[in-house]
Amino acid sequence: MHSSHMYHDATTNFKKHGIKFDNVSFDLKKMMKGKDKAVRGLTGGIEFLLKKNNVDYIKGFGTLESPNQVNVALNDGSGTHTVNAKNIIIATGSEPSPLPTAPVDNDSGKIVDSTGALSLKEVPEKMVLVGGGVIGLEMGSVWSRLGAKVTVVEFLDRICPGMDLELTKMFQKTLKSQGFEFRLEQKVTATEVTDNGVKVTVEPSAGGEAEVLDADVVLVSTGRRPFTDNLGLDKVGIPTNKFGQIEVDESFRTVVPSVYAIGDCCPGPMLAHKAEEEGIAAVEYIAGMKGHVNYDAIPGVIYTHPEIASVGKTEEELKDAGVNYKKGTFPFSANSRARANEDADGMVKMLADADTDQILGIHIMGPNAGEMIAEGVLGIEYGASSEDIGRTCHAHPTLSEAFKEAAMAVYDKPIHF
Repeated sequence: MHSSHMYHDATTNFKKHGIKFDNVSFDLKKMMKGKDKAVRGLTGGIEFLLKKNNVDYIKGFGTLESPNQVNVALNDGSGTHTVNAKNIIIATGSEPSPLPTAPVDNDSGKIVDSTGALSLKEVPEKMVLVGGGVIGLEMGSVWSRLGAKVTVVEFLDRICPGMDLELTKMFQKTLKSQGFEFRLEQKVTATEVTDNGVKVTVEPSAGGEAEVLDADVVLVSTGRRPFTDNLGLDKVGIPTNKFGQIEVDESFRTVVPSVYAIGDCCPGPMLAHKAEEEGIAAVEYIAGMKGHVNYDAIPGVIYTHPEIASVGKTEEELKDAGVNYKKGTFPFSANSRARANEDADGMVKMLADADTDQILGIHIMGPNAGEMIAEGVLGIEYGASSEDIGRTCHAHPTLSEAFKEAAMAVYDKPIHF
């Protein structure tokens, strides 16, 4: 994503700063090598930490044999390995949700999921995204920047359901200006792979006349589901709910006292940092300590450009709950750093309790939103008020000043808008 953004900057935005290039091009193969190198380095770093901390690392598919035993079918084909343990933590994550009308075949590179979308051999001329959620929009942004015409087919009447509606409307408008085409309230009823690409049949979600779209690549991004099949859960008596998730108590313990579960295979947002917090808390409980995860302070980020970041409650959730709240917004178009950088799309939106002024939710669309949201997470974690943020000195000129001014808009008014 970073590489494609740099290319897009060079071809589109550098000229605004008086920087000129002739015949700018990119080497997709080299981009992919850079991506692979980053993945190897990061996963290798984790393996190093395991070794450094004397953790036995067994590569294979594990299944529960009993409440204190895991059998592992080794990846190298040398047989099985049995691990006996006082406690077991299930952290098997999630996998892409399949769509029967668009069966994925990553090897062909024509109908792919998020894994296949990261390994395409060439830039498709036309790409259809099935689903207007985080994964599809992130991957779609990569290929759009590199030249693909991207069409989003979304079953609902909006993109990014569950996020703040005001922000996602602004987000959709910005993506549209970048070349995205949106077909909301439509569904994919069939796909046909041909020698030249894929024919995608769509029709209104409520039913109606069908239409066929031509695509070189179809990205199925209809969400993810917990990876809980074939783990031996039934053998030890651990049920899953209707979503395939493993239910746990406040200490992340399953109905089997020696077995815990964390991350995507449990209820809650499917986010790596949520899983990390739960993993630490579960180990603390196992060690006889008290773990803690504040689910109202789990940030979510969409790594497009501009980025989207949020934490806490949306305006719609507060309305549905009957909470009396105040709202403050501040546009990046009034922020000195964003204006100087010629990168001023978006805003910061802050929601606070009308009576106590305690911050309830923060939603950002703009440059570096994923970094800025950390201040909001800290504020919610420690029960800050909007005035606490508004009266905190922020360096000038910085993007984070928009955060301060949005807070001021909640309890008084921003200075620069």
